[in-house]
Order: sequence, then structure tokens, then C-alpha cells
Amino acid sequence: MSKKLLPLGSIVYLEEGTAKLMVVGRGTVFEDDNGHDVYTDYVGVGYPEGIDPENAIYFNDENIDRVVFRGYEDDEEDRYIEVYEKWEADLEIPKYKA
Repeated sequence: MSKKLLPLGSIVYLEEGTAKLMVVGRGTVFEDDNGHDVYTDYVGVGYPEGIDPENAIYFNDENIDRVVFRGYEDDEEDRYIEVYEKWEADLEIPKYKA
């Protein structure tokens, strides 16, 4: 397995970030500011505030400065990573530059 995404529920600080984020989604496809479809490794929300669709943060693995807490993992996580790697390899849209 070449890529190891953080599991849901992980808490991170982004580069130059001052607030904690909780990972609530992975492999999210969305429209960027120019109206183009792009994807990111993660979507996060402020911690401890939680979900606010207006303030979701899209970011990639390389944007993470520090992992404060690693979320729950089980055997399904390994299978998810396999599926994610194939999905990402077959994807025809660019990765968002956060």
C-alpha cells in the first residue's frame, strides 16, 4: 500500500494553522473558485465546533503540519485505501492545490 490516508475523525493542524481540524471526508470532489472540478485528499471541519457546511476546509496530505489524534481504524480501512488508490489513479480531474 503506497498511500496511507488518515482515518475519519483524525485531528490535525495544517501548515501555518492555528486551529485544529477534524477529518470528516476523504476523496472529496468539488468545484473550485474557477468552476472546475477538482479533488482533495480530505475535507475537514473546525474542532471542537464541528460541521458547518459554509466553513468546510479542503486540504491534501501535504498540507498537514501535525497530527494531534489519529481516528479509528479497522480492517475496512485497509480495503478503503486500496479502493481509494485505484479511484485516484483512474481519476481524470486534477488535485486541488490548497
